[in-house]
Amino acid sequence: MRRLLRNSLMLLLPCLFLAGALYVQRRVTSRSEAASASAAIPASAANWGLSFPNEGQSPVGNATVEDLAQYDAYYLGDTSQKVIYLTFDCGYENGYTESILDTLKKHNAPAAFFVVGNMIETAPDIIRRMAAEGHIVGNHTYHHPDMSAISDQAAFQKELESLAALYKETVGEDLPMYYRPPQGKYSVENLKQAQALGYKTIFWSLAYVDWYVDNQPTAEQAYAKLLPRIHGGAIVLLHSTSKTNAEILDDLLTKWEGMGFTFASLDELPEV
Repeated sequence: MRRLLRNSLMLLLPCLFLAGALYVQRRVTSRSEAASASAAIPASAANWGLSFPNEGQSPVGNATVEDLAQYDAYYLGDTSQKVIYLTFDCGYENGYTESILDTLKKHNAPAAFFVVGNMIETAPDIIRRMAAEGHIVGNHTYHHPDMSAISDQAAFQKELESLAALYKETVGEDLPMYYRPPQGKYSVENLKQAQALGYKTIFWSLAYVDWYVDNQPTAEQAYAKLLPRIHGGAIVLLHSTSKTNAEILDDLLTKWEGMGFTFASLDELPEV
């Protein structure tokens, strides 16, 4: 009888050990998943960032589409459609924006231009042309500060409202309610602040290093980034100060069209 009990216990011990191990593993996994979910949008200030696991597919942002959507923020459009949303950041006029506008007109491609106060003050005719030709002029703040460092709602609001007031004075229309954080720096609080003012925050799903005016990429370097990484629902960020962008834009849009893509306005972003 003792031998039978001992043998039974020997058979039972591994099962108990395995059950305990599986329980611990499930606890660790669930904690890990919870930590991952809670970190979907950084609580503190962060830089918008992307990774591209597979060429031709939408990238992974450091916040998900769903998490951003609760704050009326976007980095992707409809990924099931071969559509591109063109956006340009405009810190100042460097002599290339009118060429960019000419190319957009040629391709009947709407775009969004995120401008700062200096751009409106020094190039009001170009701003008026953007609006007249059906493009969105978005809010990139008046002074282009690190908005993630501004916790006070009144100070945050002043940066956006000062730019909106200057636009209305210049164009005679209300500024469209789209906001892009300077340098892509943001926090949950920033997203809430912009949302409270009625803005949609627009990040991006494709960009490349085009902003160093004294160290411009070659056309080949630009294509190496912009062609293989294009994807359905892409919100593309380019800088209007870039000589390379102005020179390649006609050919770039033609290449994207040849790949089956069309261009849409941010006004056509689907609700998540």
